[in-house]
Amino acid sequence: MAFGRIAAHYALASSSRELPCPRVILLSAAVLFSGCACSPPNADVEALEQQVLETERAFARTMAARDHAAFTSFLSDEAIFFSGDEPLRGSVQVADWWRRYFEAPDAPFSWEPERVEVLDSGTLALSTGRVRDPDGALIGTFTSIWRREPAGEWRIIFDKGSPACNCPSSP
Repeated sequence: MAFGRIAAHYALASSSRELPCPRVILLSAAVLFSGCACSPPNADVEALEQQVLETERAFARTMAARDHAAFTSFLSDEAIFFSGDEPLRGSVQVADWWRRYFEAPDAPFSWEPERVEVLDSGTLALSTGRVRDPDGALIGTFTSIWRREPAGEWRIIFDKGSPACNCPSSP
């Protein structure tokens, strides 16, 4: 529709021998087509949230199954985990540091996602939930950021745990 108005203006201008400035034509075309270039991809956010939820659960099952190699497969090469005194940078450093949690026959803790949010672009997601000891007592919470890779799989890029809070419930 807007393009039709530009063409009509051009036709009127050319019939009266008054041509519009080339900059006006270029600017009009840029405005007309700018919506196409700036729109985010149309992602099915609910379906992607379900994917991340299932990915986080599968990631947690690696601890219960005592499968360090499977744990490592969920890590982005660029992963940063806030474990210990300093952030762990890269999948190799994260995997090496976390190996200690896979050495005993029983898992020292477990986690379960409670909430997942995915960007409308479908490229990043946040998952958060509770961390429990082997007896099921709440010992902490976690927050993870996941990135959707070009092939469609989700890899964890950031992870941070926090101790459980004995905070009063909010009203």
